[in-house]
Amino acid sequence: MPVISADLTRQGGMPPAAELERRLLAGQTLLAETPGHVLEVVGVLESYGEVLDAYSRNLIYQAEHQFLNPFPIFKFLDGDLNPAKIWRHLNHDRINFEYAEYCMKAMLWHGTGGLDAYLDSQAFADLCAKIIEAKRRKDLLLGLLDPLFRQFLPELIRTAATTHALGQFWRVMSDLFIDLAAAERDGRVASIAQVVDFLKDGLVAAAAKPITYAVTIGLESFPVLPPEAGLTFLVDVAVPYVEAVFLRGMPFLGTVSFNAQAQQISPDQAQFAYGALFADPLPTMGAGIPPSLLMQDMYRHLPKSLHDWYLQCSRGEGDVRVKICASFQKAMFCVTNAAIAGTLPHPIGSGDPQAQAANQAYARAWATRLASARTDCLSAAS
Repeated sequence: MPVISADLTRQGGMPPAAELERRLLAGQTLLAETPGHVLEVVGVLESYGEVLDAYSRNLIYQAEHQFLNPFPIFKFLDGDLNPAKIWRHLNHDRINFEYAEYCMKAMLWHGTGGLDAYLDSQAFADLCAKIIEAKRRKDLLLGLLDPLFRQFLPELIRTAATTHALGQFWRVMSDLFIDLAAAERDGRVASIAQVVDFLKDGLVAAAAKPITYAVTIGLESFPVLPPEAGLTFLVDVAVPYVEAVFLRGMPFLGTVSFNAQAQQISPDQAQFAYGALFADPLPTMGAGIPPSLLMQDMYRHLPKSLHDWYLQCSRGEGDVRVKICASFQKAMFCVTNAAIAGTLPHPIGSGDPQAQAANQAYARAWATRLASARTDCLSAAS
């Protein structure tokens, strides 16, 4: 992690792991219960939901319509080659799909959970072989590349599968965040505790949603993530996403040395702490973490109430992307809070000593990892 002055980036004290564990086991929220936090979290998640809608549609488009395209120069246009849209794209008047791609690559690289296990299986390798054989007959370039680079096309298929799975995951999360904003407007959600419960219920409801994916070559359909693989939303995609994007991430380009002798980057990927929950809210405008490109996308979709609230704070519009990043981290702690609550081994109120011990071990493992994240935002006055 880069060393940056606490005075520039910290908002408050950082609760120790024991305190985070206590809150989780007591069913309390990690984020402090304040009206300002409700405004921030609901507003920024509504904006995020709008952005995820675009991210999801584009990722699924890429996986289905740019499949095994070695030169996908129009992949961010969703098939709409309107000259006006191309001009806006070139002038950067658009959604930054590079950030969506960054998240996909983080999942692909860290490779945790059920999705990665399936992508490493012989069953997936057999499906790849069938797809490649069919594709080679229709694409001369791929027919030449495959014998020379035997792992090139299987890796592209693996990337397409991760792309489609992330698109399906974000489809659910987009709808959930938009629904949360609607629930807040009609009075069903009015506190951080209710925000976390709403998110938890949404994650649990979607937990068993199947993750499948097939491609069409010529007139024939080929499964890539078939129903028989048994992949589901929560365990096989959502949990690996949290691991790869919320927690691990990738080293910050330009802020840490990639020189092995400098030893600023751990050789163990499991020890990485560059994810969204660890990011310093600095407007680098790079594609990675800090997720400045995402902040720009969310700025374009900010609800008026949240934007007006930001304008009342110090510097007004001058540091609005930094404010969005800070609010986004608070919201992601709420999502993480909901995910932990929804995946506890046993109900919190269980009187069974074994169930209590299992819950305590689960909460402690999470609290230990989160204790070094940007927990200073949890109790900041708002």
